[in-house]
Amino acid sequence: MVTGMGIVTVDPTVLWGTPVFPGTKVPAETLFDYLEQGETLDTFLRDFPSVSRATATAAIRGAGRVLIEVGRESAEAS
Repeated sequence: MVTGMGIVTVDPTVLWGTPVFPGTKVPAETLFDYLEQGETLDTFLRDFPSVSRATATAAIRGAGRVLIEVGRESAEAS
C-alpha cells in the first residue's frame, strides 16, 4: 500500500509493515530520528542515498501539515 501521496509505502513483506520510503527499506521514522538528533537533511541523504531529496522533503512537509491540522482541530474543539 502506498500512503501519503507516495511519500511512504507499507508492505507487510518489507520490514514487517514498517512505513518505508518507496523503493527502499529505509524506515520513514529514520529521517525524523536524524532530525531530532540534530543531524541535517543532507547528512540523512548522504547516509541513505536511496532516498531522494524530493521524497524526504515531501515527508517533512507532510508531517508539518499534519501537525498544523491537528493544532487547528484542537483549537476548534476548545
